[in-house]
Amino acid sequence: MKKLIITSSLLLGLLLPITSCNNVKKNKAENDISGLSDEEIVDIASKAYVYGYPLILMDLTRKVGTNVEAPGIKQSSAPINQFGHYREFPDHNLTDVVKPNVDTYYSTVFFDLSEEAFVLSVPATERYYLLPMLDAYTNVFESPGTRTTGTAAQDFLITGPFWEGEVPEGMTQIKAPTSLVWLLGRTQVNSKKDGATVVKAIQDGYKIVPLNSFGKAYIAPKGVVNEAYKSIVPVKTIEAMPISTFFSELAMLLVKNPPLQGDESIINDMAKIGIIAGKPFSLDGFSDAVKAKLEAIPNAVDKNFKNLIASKDPSTLINGWGKTYQATNMGNYGTDYNFRALVAYVGLGANLPQDAVYPNTALDGDGNLLDSDSKYVVHFEKDQIPPVNAFWSLTVYNNQNFLAENSINRFALGDRDKLAYNADSSLDIYVQRENPGKAKYSNWLPAPAEGNFELTLRLYWPKEEVLNKTWLPVPVKKVE
Repeated sequence: MKKLIITSSLLLGLLLPITSCNNVKKNKAENDISGLSDEEIVDIASKAYVYGYPLILMDLTRKVGTNVEAPGIKQSSAPINQFGHYREFPDHNLTDVVKPNVDTYYSTVFFDLSEEAFVLSVPATERYYLLPMLDAYTNVFESPGTRTTGTAAQDFLITGPFWEGEVPEGMTQIKAPTSLVWLLGRTQVNSKKDGATVVKAIQDGYKIVPLNSFGKAYIAPKGVVNEAYKSIVPVKTIEAMPISTFFSELAMLLVKNPPLQGDESIINDMAKIGIIAGKPFSLDGFSDAVKAKLEAIPNAVDKNFKNLIASKDPSTLINGWGKTYQATNMGNYGTDYNFRALVAYVGLGANLPQDAVYPNTALDGDGNLLDSDSKYVVHFEKDQIPPVNAFWSLTVYNNQNFLAENSINRFALGDRDKLAYNADSSLDIYVQRENPGKAKYSNWLPAPAEGNFELTLRLYWPKEEVLNKTWLPVPVKKVE
């Protein structure tokens, strides 16, 4: 994994204040921990918390997502090393997840590769799909699918960091850098009927079996339900987690999920304050002043996350749309631990930009909040229509980030719809509460009944002009 340059000075600036303790005198801790000053201890701990945040969040998400006896019992949950599929076409009644997409059905697997390798088989299909695999630190290290591996039937051997063996003929090896891996697959869906027929068949063709059972009759084992896991709400659970518990959990996870290339510096620093793979962390030995500052870190980081999300700094916007989608290291963060942690907090499971980008806006082109009492038009000139190799869509969400209830059950529009283009091949999408009339009906994206709302533009397999930033999302214009 190559080391990547930090892409956003704003993200860095808002996350790093917790690591700067200018008001702390440089007095050594009472037990002279590695000869470090109080300031240095708190600085290392703050950085370690941000470094470990995605790893802890991934593990908690695994515990929630695999806490069932069999696939299909709870949405897309499934026991460890088994596929779970989401197969409900979303509408305004779906409130289990924020900003659900109406473009793809999810297929997920949480792998434990610490003891054995697994074979992932995919069927032949002309339908667009992607099966990105995230390591324990939330980097997408491989992304089989239409863009990368084509549409033929294939078998992939997924191996962990400690696996030794021979790859069977006809299989493509995917080397995972960590034992915990999350496959978060997406398969294009065009309608409720399409999802129940074509997409279901494709999802049923995704298979996972242990290598030693490949080609044999195999029945996946029954999952084990842990009652304690039922109360986990990952982000909230981390927020309430004492710092000593957080660092102890991090140390245990490091055993099966070794640090990545480029992590040597922070791992060495962590060891100086007692965060060592396989060893419980304790606050014993730190001064009371340092303990208090260490215990305040989770709240400080959470506050900084919220500040980032709420920021309306013009430098973070393009024509009113959030600029984060342009980050070249999205999904593959290198040593940009600040950005990695923020993305995990906001939306765990982010794609590589080569697979999909999701510009989002809550503002019109003049910087005012989108309001359901107003009417808007999203106008694409011929050369501004989202350039994609797969497809694109525009979705509206209410002020709770759920699909907006409307009289025609239309939640998104895109190039798969029967849109009416203008004579010059430009395109107008009308975002408003009321029906704009027969001539504009096909291009009407209903706004919520009341309140503010947001728009998300999804570009699947974007073309080079999106990736090199020569294409930009157009402003949402208020109609007087």
